[in-house]
Amino acid sequence: MPDAGNLRAAVSVVAWLTCSWAATGIFQPARADAPAVPVLDWQPCDPSQPNSFDCATAKVPLDYAHPDGQTIDLAVIRHKATGPGARIGTLFFNPGGPGGSGVTDLPAFLSLFPAAAQQRFDIVSWDPRGTNASTAVQCFASAADEAQFFTGIPTRTFPVGNSLISDWLARFKQFAGICKDRNGALLSHVSTVDTARDMDLLRQAVGEPQLSYLGTSYGTLLGAIYANLFPDRVRAMILDGVVDPVAWNNGPGDRPALTTSLRIGSDTAVADSLDAFLDRCGQAGLGACAFSTGDAAGTHAKFVTLAARIKTTPGSFNGKTIDYAALYTAMANVLTTALPEPGFPGWAFAATFLQALWTGVDPAASAATAAAATVPAAPADSKYTSDFQANAVQCGESPNARAEAFRRLNRFTLARSGPIGLHGLWADETCADWQAKAAETYDGPWNTPTPGTILVIGNTHDPSTPYSDAVALTQELAKSRLLTVDGFGHTVLLNPSRCAGQIESDYLVSGALPAVGTVCPQDALPF
Repeated sequence: MPDAGNLRAAVSVVAWLTCSWAATGIFQPARADAPAVPVLDWQPCDPSQPNSFDCATAKVPLDYAHPDGQTIDLAVIRHKATGPGARIGTLFFNPGGPGGSGVTDLPAFLSLFPAAAQQRFDIVSWDPRGTNASTAVQCFASAADEAQFFTGIPTRTFPVGNSLISDWLARFKQFAGICKDRNGALLSHVSTVDTARDMDLLRQAVGEPQLSYLGTSYGTLLGAIYANLFPDRVRAMILDGVVDPVAWNNGPGDRPALTTSLRIGSDTAVADSLDAFLDRCGQAGLGACAFSTGDAAGTHAKFVTLAARIKTTPGSFNGKTIDYAALYTAMANVLTTALPEPGFPGWAFAATFLQALWTGVDPAASAATAAAATVPAAPADSKYTSDFQANAVQCGESPNARAEAFRRLNRFTLARSGPIGLHGLWADETCADWQAKAAETYDGPWNTPTPGTILVIGNTHDPSTPYSDAVALTQELAKSRLLTVDGFGHTVLLNPSRCAGQIESDYLVSGALPAVGTVCPQDALPF
C-alpha cells in the first residue's frame, strides 16, 4: 500500500504528475442484539449502461455497541457474474487504503480480476465507512477549504529542511483538532473492526451463508481481522499484497518507537524497488529504457546526480514543479505497477519522467500519458473526499510516534532506506497528534481456525508491502497457504500473472490450493 498501502493516494500523485496508518482498544465480542441486515435496492449506477454495474446504499449502525441507534450510509457497487458457468455466489472486494474506494476501484480494476471471479461470482465492493461516497469524515467544509488550510505544506510529498518540518508539525497538530471538532462521534467508529462488521452485514444482505473475499494491500488486514472475528463464516479468502497485522498493531504502550509504515517495512520495500528499477533500466540499455546509461552502476550514479541537482534546482514535468521531495514521491508511486495499469503508468513512464528531468526538456502531456493517468469516474454521486480520510482509520487504531520524535525518525529513515522512504514516514506523522481513538479494535489472536485455507499472495519485490509481510501472515494464520509471485509492483492484481490468476480461479471455484512452495512468474517484466 503506498504510504502503507493507500492506492488512492498513489493514483492522486500519479494523476497530478501526469495531467499520481493511536492507541489499541479492546476487542468486544459480537452482541446478542444483532443489528438489522440492510436492504439493498440495486439500481443501475449508470442508467445508460444498465447491464454494467449496479449501485445501492446500505444503512449500518454507527456504533455496533448500540445497533439500534444512529445509522450511517455505505455506498455499495455490484458487477454481476458474466458466465459461462453457473454462478457460485458473491465475491467481496476491498482495494486497500485504508480509505480506498471500492465504488471507484471495482470498475477500474475489473478486467484484472481472475477469470472465474468475473464469470462465476457477482463482485461486490463498497466505500468503507468514513470515506468517499459513504458517510465520510470531512475535516473541512470543502476540498477548497482543505487546500487553503494546507497552503505552503507539501501534503502530497514530505517536508525537507528544519523550517518546513516545523511548519508541517504545527499545521497537522492544528488539523487534528479541527477534525475532532467537525466529526464528533464518527471518528471513534471508523475502525477496521467496524468495517469488518459492515462487511458481514453486507454478506447477509446479499444472502451469502459464508464470505468469499479478495482483499489487496490494507484490504488484507481487513480480511485477517474478519477471518478471526467470524472464522466460521469464511468460505474463501485471497489476501494479496499483505499488511502484517502484528506490525500494524505492535507498539509498547501508547507510543512506539517506530511508525506504522516503518514497522511494516514499506520504506525498505520501496527502496528495494527503486534499486531494482535502476538495475533493470541500466541493464536494458537506452533503446529499451529512456534513463539507461547502458549498465546498472552508471544508471544508479546518474540517478544520484539527478537527485542532487533537483535538490538545489527543481525541475519541471508536464508543467509541474518537481523538487527533491516530489521526485522521490513520484518514483515511489509509479513503481506501484511494472507495466501500465489503470491509474498507474508503469516503469517505462518512470524512465521517461527521469530522462525529461535529466535533459531539462519538459514534454507536453502525450495522449498515452493522459490515458495511463485516467481512472474511470465513480458511478455514484461524488462527495468531498480527501486522502486524509484514511487518517481516521489508521490514526485511531495503529500506534504511532509523537510529533517530537519525527526529526529523529527522519534521520533514521534516511539511514535505513534513503529519501524514497520519507513520504511514508511523514504520511504517518499526520497521526501524531490525532485526538480520537477507535472504540473497538482487534490485535489478535490471529490463528483462529477457519473452515478452509486462506490463500496469501506476495510479490517478491513489492514496493509498499514487502514480501516478508506475506510470509509473516502465512505463519500467523491458523490455516493458510503462501503463493509467491516472482516480480515487481504492489499486489498481483495490479501486476498480472496468468499463473497466479489460474491458481486464484481454481481456489475460488473449488478451494484447490497451490503446492507448498509454488512460485509464479509475472506475465511480463519492464524493459
